[in-house]
Amino acid sequence: MRVAIIGSGPSGFYAAEALLKRTDTVVHVDVFDRLPTPYGLVRAGVAPDHQNIKAVPRVFAKTAARPSFRFLGNVRLGRDLTVEELHQHYHQIIYAVGNEADRRLGIPGEGVAGCTPATVFVGWYNGHPDYQQAQIDLSMPRVAVVGNGNVAMDAARILLRTPAELEKTDIAAHALEVLRASRVREVFVLGRRGPVQAAFTHIELKEFGELEAVDPVIDPHELADCGWSETGGNSAADKNLRILQTFAMQRPTGKEKKLHLRFLVSPTEVICDSAGRVSGLALERNRLETRAGGTIASGTGEIEVLDVGMVLPAIGFAAERIAGVPYDAKAMIIANEEGRVVDPVSRAVIGQEYVVGWARSGAQGLIGAHKAASARVVELMTADGIGLDGLELPEPEAIVSLLRGRGVQVVSFDDWKQLDEVEVDRGARRGAPRDKFVALSAMLEVLAQH
Repeated sequence: MRVAIIGSGPSGFYAAEALLKRTDTVVHVDVFDRLPTPYGLVRAGVAPDHQNIKAVPRVFAKTAARPSFRFLGNVRLGRDLTVEELHQHYHQIIYAVGNEADRRLGIPGEGVAGCTPATVFVGWYNGHPDYQQAQIDLSMPRVAVVGNGNVAMDAARILLRTPAELEKTDIAAHALEVLRASRVREVFVLGRRGPVQAAFTHIELKEFGELEAVDPVIDPHELADCGWSETGGNSAADKNLRILQTFAMQRPTGKEKKLHLRFLVSPTEVICDSAGRVSGLALERNRLETRAGGTIASGTGEIEVLDVGMVLPAIGFAAERIAGVPYDAKAMIIANEEGRVVDPVSRAVIGQEYVVGWARSGAQGLIGAHKAASARVVELMTADGIGLDGLELPEPEAIVSLLRGRGVQVVSFDDWKQLDEVEVDRGARRGAPRDKFVALSAMLEVLAQH
C-alpha cells in the first residue's frame, strides 16, 4: 500500500510510524511538506526556551530512516500538486496540515497596528518563513496577551525573558535583535473565565516564578472572586490553583519586569491613538455561570480600560483552506468523522482520504497525545483499505518527476540533514542549539551548494 501524508509535523510522523510498523501489509509512505524543513509545530511553534520538547524529532528521524519512507519537502498541495493527482499516485491520503490560521477576537479596533495575532508573533520569534517580514514593535512598556492557553503563556514568557536567557535558545536571530531592545516591562495575561477553567498547564505557569527578571502578580481578591478555594486534589486545575495562590501571597521582590495574571475579563474594544496604533484595551468584567453545556463567562457590563501599547490575541487556531480538501467552516478544521474525511454538507465519507492532528480535532492536546490519536486513524484507514494495494499505480519516482517537471525543487530528508548541520554549526557560534534559516530562498540556496 502506498500512502501520501500531507504535513510533516508530529501527527504526520506519528501516522507514518504507525503505518510502517504494520506487519499485516507492506506500506510505503511519502510525507510531503510545503516547507523544506520537517517537524512542523516542533520547529516553528514550540517556544525556543523549551528545548526539551524540541528533542522529539530524534524519534521522528528514526522513522525517516526506514527504507519505505520518503520526505518530499518544498511541495505545497494546491499549488504544486492537486488532490486528484495524489489519488492517481497513492492508495490513501492522510492530511496532517495542523492549524496554521488564527481565530479572531471579533471586536472593534482589532485590525489596528499593534494588535498582532499570536500566530504571527510565535511564527516571527520561531523563524517561520511565513512571518520573517512581520513588523513587531516592542517599544511600549505594557502588553496585553488575550487568552489562557499555553500559547498565551509562551508569548508572555518570551516577552519577559532577558536577552541573556534567550540567546541560549534557537530563537530567530531577527527576533533576538528586537527583543534585546525591547522596552516591555509588564505583560497582562487575560482570561475570560476563571483559573479553574484555564487551559495552560501548571508547568507553564510555574515557570513564571523562576524567570530571572520577573515578578508574577495576581490580586488575591480577584483570585477569590473567581471561586477559588483550597483543595488537596491533584487535578490540572488543582495544581494551577496552588501555584496561583503562591503568586498571590508573594510580595514583589523588585524585579525589573512583571507578569499580571487576570481572570474573568473579556476584551470589548481595542482602543487606538491618533496615529492609529494601540493605546489601550477595553475589558468587560465577567461572572461565571453554570449551564447544561458547562461553565461559561457572562458579561456584567462593568468596563475598565487597560493601558497597553500592544495586544496579542491568543484565543485559538484554525485550519487553512486547501483547494480540493473538504473544509468544516464552523469548526474551522478539515471536515471529518473520527478521522475519515467527509463532505462538509452531506457528511458522506470521501474514500481514501483521512486526517490526523489539529486539522482533525482543532488545536487541542499536547504533542505526545497525538501519537495514539494518529494510530487510531491509521487503524481505520488500513481496515478501509483492504484490497487497495492491488490497484495499479505509476512507479514511485513518477511523482518526483512530475514535480521536477513543474520546476519544483523537491527537498529530500538527506537534503534536510545537510541543512540541519549548517543551522547547528551557525548556532554554535552564539552558544545556541541552532541558528535557523528563515528565508526559503536561503534554504534552497544552501542545498544547491551541497
